[in-house]
Amino acid sequence: MIVKNVEKKENNEVTFQVEVDKDAFEEAVNGAYLKNKKTITVPGFRKGKAPRMVIEGMYGTEVFYEDAFEDLAPKAFAFATEQEKLKTVGRPNLTDTDVSDDKTLTLSFEAALYPEVKLGKYKGVEAPRDDDTVTDEKVDEYIEEMRKRNARQITVERAAKMGDTVVIDYDGYLDGERFEGGKAEEQTLELGSNRFVPGFEEQIVGMKAGDEKELDITFPEDYHESLAGKAVVFKVKVHEVQETELPAVDDEFAKDVSEFDTLSEYKVAIMDQLVSARKEAVDNDFGYKVIKAAADDMEADIPEAMIEERMGQIMQEYDQNLMARGMRLEEYMRMAGMDPKSFQDMIRPQAVEQVRTDLLLAAVADAEKIEIADEDVDKTLQDLADAYRITLDQIKEAVPRESIVNDMRMRKANDLLMENAVALPPEEKEDEEATEEKAEEKPAKKPAKRTKKAAADKAEPAAEEEAPKAE
Repeated sequence: MIVKNVEKKENNEVTFQVEVDKDAFEEAVNGAYLKNKKTITVPGFRKGKAPRMVIEGMYGTEVFYEDAFEDLAPKAFAFATEQEKLKTVGRPNLTDTDVSDDKTLTLSFEAALYPEVKLGKYKGVEAPRDDDTVTDEKVDEYIEEMRKRNARQITVERAAKMGDTVVIDYDGYLDGERFEGGKAEEQTLELGSNRFVPGFEEQIVGMKAGDEKELDITFPEDYHESLAGKAVVFKVKVHEVQETELPAVDDEFAKDVSEFDTLSEYKVAIMDQLVSARKEAVDNDFGYKVIKAAADDMEADIPEAMIEERMGQIMQEYDQNLMARGMRLEEYMRMAGMDPKSFQDMIRPQAVEQVRTDLLLAAVADAEKIEIADEDVDKTLQDLADAYRITLDQIKEAVPRESIVNDMRMRKANDLLMENAVALPPEEKEDEEATEEKAEEKPAKKPAKRTKKAAADKAEPAAEEEAPKAE
């Protein structure tokens, strides 16, 4: 093969041609014939037995060219990038194919180049670090949550009040006619949980077991289209009123919910757990700020191919996480009123930030001449094999060694940034509304695989407010 006409263009793009000699092209064409001949029917020949020249005579000499191109293109591209030392990213484009009279093949490629990175300040990066102190009140809150989890429901012979759980039948009517999704029997409802439409739970308060009542409800304007803003009537019957009984906070409680014999031991363990979790969260947040500050201070012209490739990976992660909940990404997008384009627009800032983080850490690893010892790579591969309960040979086949090396270099680069970072006092707390707005604008974080940041929050399907209906 011969590489010709290499031309580096703006926006980190490169074009070049690879000339494949006639013998190599002929071998590829014959390979395409051998692969496809069993599917081609030629009169006078048993299926799969027709000679190549007969098939070419019927369908043209170029009948197998397309498959030959597909076979040769990856090999030609790899040959060219290695010979010309081109570090490409994303998927290359085969822009043209030309077969000369003497059967020499010329393949034309277009690809994106890995961008040049000009590092800014990455040692001694300053960023605010939150206080990681955990107060006794947090321990009390944790215990209160455990009390609620271990509470029991006791049937009471009194009127229902907020906080109680009721067992009810309901039947909804719009203009005197039942509407779909508005009927259920023996439905359990915690009053004050706001599971049902506004005004429903409040009107149950005061009812006793055996009571029946008609509730006048007006659905919100942003409700399902068929009921939005409509006034309806729910016929409700209460079967049972239950009161929540919380366990006492004592040694017996500690024994029931933990491995400890006394409440004091349990509280010490909770404090240790909360301190560890709080420190990890604060460290992750500080690490995110440091990485972002260093990435914002570097210069890199990122090719669109890198961003698109990362968006594809993020969409795949969303899909996998949704599948664990019995949903696919396509279904989630429909529920959210989105199409693939609008979804990509939403995740684009996240993809850009992740790509910038990767570029930063790779550039730092190069600048610091970070090397990974072979024995460390071997240990990592063995740990992966043990974790997935497969053999070392299987993990080596599944995970390229180069990928492991790159990942370990970037981790070491991340550690270097953290070790040299300067923690500043915490920022003053903003008012709640401003804090929420800022949180909405902040892109999802880089997965912890390559930084010490916690993984980005996974897709949570938006919970739609529903009319009372059987669960």
